[in-house]
Amino acid sequence: MSRSSDRSARNRLGVVPDAGAWCAIGRIPEPPRDVHQAAGGGPLRPAFLRPLGLLGAVLVAPFMPIAMLFTLLASGEEALKRLLSTKEERARARAEDLDIDRRDKAIAEQGLDATFDGDWNKAAGQFLLRWYSHSSHHQRFVVLTEGRIVLAAPPKRVSVRREDRMRVVAEIPAGAAVVEDPLPAHDNRKLRIRFTDGSWLMLTTEEQRSEVHMHLMRQPRADRSGVSDV
Repeated sequence: MSRSSDRSARNRLGVVPDAGAWCAIGRIPEPPRDVHQAAGGGPLRPAFLRPLGLLGAVLVAPFMPIAMLFTLLASGEEALKRLLSTKEERARARAEDLDIDRRDKAIAEQGLDATFDGDWNKAAGQFLLRWYSHSSHHQRFVVLTEGRIVLAAPPKRVSVRREDRMRVVAEIPAGAAVVEDPLPAHDNRKLRIRFTDGSWLMLTTEEQRSEVHMHLMRQPRADRSGVSDV
């Protein structure tokens, strides 16, 4: 976790973090109307960008072709490097590509590209129904700390200074859920919040193998197999 994130967790959220990472959740499926209404009928999508954020996007748009050009140049440079690389380097690159293919196959086979387990009446589904009622921001800063999982975000969607504006929007007691890395054998951006009733939510971290992933890896082998109580 970056120093600024650690400082924000301690000062703004009042928690001592074991690890934290910015995460996003997938698209929330349309729930049954009666279930949605019983949960308060809250929003199921993040808020749109504010006018200032839209203005920023408009100002950035003219530079997108330049960014695309740099991306193409970088791809060409990578291809040239591979062409001129040694036999060992090519073998290592092939191994990395194979690992990526295996990871993507595992994600598809295990249904890790789903937002949640699909049962709206269980803990994960009920929590998901209130996700954007807590905050209209499109991301959550997920903090592992002693005794609970803390989710923080700005109260409303912002395009800048998210860490300066975040506050605790939800907490999950340690006895109610665990955070796990569903693909511990691969570098990945997936985290799963698994509740004690077997239901789960899938999160995607901003970073590949985030600080939370690294924290889970450091747990004693008997306590994890990809899972860490918090």
